Amino acid sequence: MSTAADSGPDWRRLHPRTVVVTALVVAGVAASAAVPVTVALAGPIGYARAIGWVLAGAALLIGCAAVGDHVRWRRTRYRVGAERVDLHTGLLLVKRRSLARERIRSVDLTAHLLLRLLGLVTVRIGTGEHTGGDSTLELDPVSRAEGERLRRDLLDRGATAARGSHRDGELATLDLRWIRYAPVSFVAPALAGAAVGGVMQVSDWVGAQGEVIDWVTDRFRDTPLVWAIAVLALAALVAGVVGALGLWIEMWWNYRLEREPGGTLRVRRGLLTARSLSVEERRLRGVDLVEPLGVRLLGAARVDAITTGLATDEETRGAEHDALLPVAPRALADTIAAEVLRETVTPTGAPLRAHPRAARGRRLRRALVVTLVPVLVQAVLGVLLTPVLLWTALGCAVVSVPVGVLLALDAYRSLGHTLSGDYLVTRSGSVRRSTAALQRAGVIGWTVKQSFFQRRAGLISVTATTAAGGGAYTAHDTDASEGLAFASDAVPGLLEPFLERG
Repeated sequence: MSTAADSGPDWRRLHPRTVVVTALVVAGVAASAAVPVTVALAGPIGYARAIGWVLAGAALLIGCAAVGDHVRWRRTRYRVGAERVDLHTGLLLVKRRSLARERIRSVDLTAHLLLRLLGLVTVRIGTGEHTGGDSTLELDPVSRAEGERLRRDLLDRGATAARGSHRDGELATLDLRWIRYAPVSFVAPALAGAAVGGVMQVSDWVGAQGEVIDWVTDRFRDTPLVWAIAVLALAALVAGVVGALGLWIEMWWNYRLEREPGGTLRVRRGLLTARSLSVEERRLRGVDLVEPLGVRLLGAARVDAITTGLATDEETRGAEHDALLPVAPRALADTIAAEVLRETVTPTGAPLRAHPRAARGRRLRRALVVTLVPVLVQAVLGVLLTPVLLWTALGCAVVSVPVGVLLALDAYRSLGHTLSGDYLVTRSGSVRRSTAALQRAGVIGWTVKQSFFQRRAGLISVTATTAAGGGAYTAHDTDASEGLAFASDAVPGLLEPFLERG
């Protein structure tokens, strides 16, 4: 059924293969759940009857999902007009949503493996506003050709090429040597823990968790405890490294960064799930050079876009949705940053002003507080309860205090700020060091903070606020007068009414 309001030659439907996609996805979910459900039912009713019930339930589930998606397909229409993009969908509760074309900032294409095999893509049309689902329209799915047509049509504003003589076309492609940076990221230990938890959870589902623990215990029955822990940790770490390599391949395979005619940067990547990100250069406000600790030790960095209009909902948050270049050698990252910004010299490589020694003292004191408080708590409990806690307190002090001091010193060395042409540059962080080059024209305000302890040390933190990227970029613990001068010189006149010149 459809109304006169959503019928006509301008209105289009989603691709009818969406029903097939839904049926296959639900079939996969049913197949993954079939084994534990069959094992659970086999005890009371036997395997033959359990398999019959599971197959009948799976067929009913797949049939209901396919019928529901067919109804959704019949009730969904979209239209791309001269001024607006409209989407009408819903059965009992009909939703009619519309976006003005002049507000559209992103048209991103995504296709998981099943969609790719069927020649389909999911199109996400967004305004970049942080207003929940009302700022995004999703067409799931349409044909690949239709998705490309929508992307070109909605992002083509007749813009002329941006300033500078930098080339159009391909800017960067995948280099398989970059995969060596995947194991040194923080993803590897996280995946190691996830692997251990996954084994225990699956064994619990099939009722074999006790057998798994007994098997591991038997393997190390005659091995000293320290060596047993070391071997198990190494095995988990190897699993994490393998997982990190696989995740990197899935995310960055077929990577390509291109500049399209008219001033649009496009990033394409993904092995099983293909992703396409488009960034209008006129919305680009700078770049962020991200250097996690392990990656930085190998002389590499990642380049992220500081831009308005990128989707930041729950599905894309944390997925490196704004990355223009994966972790690559630092020299190449600087080159790509300059190419993206159409600059002859990258602002992310400009010499930075060092911060006062008082900033180092603040970081050292914080590190000592964070590391020594747990040690003192364990020591007190050891005196009151058991001497074992005294030994654990000693072990924590020997390990955590030197590490905390080294990270504090590194965090101080990472501090810096400067002005480089049309950009203000700030750098901070140790575990995750960030060098942000933000267009001075993109700064919409300044936030100046000075705590009691900063005031005693003659320090100040100045934050440039912007509508792009993370929304705020801070020069931490600068000299008070130098920080205010930095903010005043970066955007003349913006902070001037609040300054008193001495």
